[in-house]
Amino acid sequence: MADIDAASLPVVVIGGGPVGLAAAAHLVGRGLEPLVLEAGSAAGAAVREWAHVKLFSTWGEVIDPAAEKLLAATGWTPPDREGYPTGGDWAESYLAPLASALGSRVRLSTTVTGVSRVGRDRVVDADRNEQPFAVHAVTGDGTELRLLARAVIDASGTWSRTGPVGGNGLPALGERAHASRIVYRVPDFRDPAVRSRYAGRRTAVVGSGASAFTALVALADLAGSEPGTHALWVVRRGVTSTTFGGGSADQLPARGALGGAARAAVEAGHADAVTGFRTAEVQADADGTLTLVSEDGTRTEPVDEVIALTGLRPDLSFLGELRLDLDERLQAPVGLAPLIDPNAHSCGTVYPHGAKELKHGEKDVYLVGMKSYGRAPTFLAMTGYEQVRSIAAALAGDHEAAERVELTLPETGVCGGSGLFDEPVEESSSSSGGSGCCGPATVTLEIAPPGLAGRTVGN
Repeated sequence: MADIDAASLPVVVIGGGPVGLAAAAHLVGRGLEPLVLEAGSAAGAAVREWAHVKLFSTWGEVIDPAAEKLLAATGWTPPDREGYPTGGDWAESYLAPLASALGSRVRLSTTVTGVSRVGRDRVVDADRNEQPFAVHAVTGDGTELRLLARAVIDASGTWSRTGPVGGNGLPALGERAHASRIVYRVPDFRDPAVRSRYAGRRTAVVGSGASAFTALVALADLAGSEPGTHALWVVRRGVTSTTFGGGSADQLPARGALGGAARAAVEAGHADAVTGFRTAEVQADADGTLTLVSEDGTRTEPVDEVIALTGLRPDLSFLGELRLDLDERLQAPVGLAPLIDPNAHSCGTVYPHGAKELKHGEKDVYLVGMKSYGRAPTFLAMTGYEQVRSIAAALAGDHEAAERVELTLPETGVCGGSGLFDEPVEESSSSSGGSGCCGPATVTLEIAPPGLAGRTVGN
């Protein structure tokens, strides 16, 4: 491949969501040519799957500066910067116009199946970093592609891989058998068919992040018009006064309000919290209901449905021929992992970072956005925008700009769940907490009313 000028090749960006498209905008601003490969049929395909969920960041916090500059040249008018978009708003009013502005640099319905170095598998050392990348993909009509790239930025996210009901990271016994009664996303309660599914019934909500809060609040709202609607909130840890977030101290007010609304739903009796419960089995009862059974044999009350919101995970399968330096626990880059460890950090205490923290032994390959966080839930979209700004600068040779920090994050005392996306905190099976030697227990919370007004919002 000595006859190929790597500098003439594009930077392949995997994923046409918020961070992937922002990466393309920053690359264009640096005079580099991006090629965005999006598996979905439209920009922001994953975001569109939670179109009904409202973000708890404002428009001003979810529009990338380089993208806004690119859009301005097309005559695009930005939404009210103080308003809160839904996922659908974000996709239609920002991501779709941005993809259109990037034009042929974005290829839809193109799924990446593998990435390697040209002529080099994972084992080969010789001249490895001098070889361009070979990106294999398949289009919607089944056509196989082999594309060459000077660098690869993987912004494919974690939406495709959900965490299980099982408390040890694996599906619980019976979880697959009863899959028709379990959903792994926040249901769209605007849909009459969805409302009918949960109305007047008992639902177990497994998880303690922002998505779980959104589901609890929606079920509480449904209970107001449909008697008999009730939630069993299954939490792998204990419930404390900090479980529901930073409240009025949160610099993202809507995030604090969401936690307050979830707390109010529990205090009002619309949900019973079962703490320290790590599910080992999902059993069917004679009357058609389901019962969750914990590792120690404790059983929940029977439920009709289960909503599992236990986190998301990165798909690393198509990166197997690359030499990635990933933390063994979080599956995040080793330079980033200590900064985002959810045992020590919240969204507001993660230090802004860029190319330096995201680099691997494999030169010029980066995981960005939610995927860079692996299993950590503390991601904010504005963090992803800062990541790709730094990476674009590094690829352009502007190392001073790459190392410069151009982001100040909002603070909060507690951050449960991801900062923007409908991706909740994954409750680690090794986490401390729960009900101690007494085992799981249904608890009544005695917490002062949150005193937070405003709309119900999701992450």
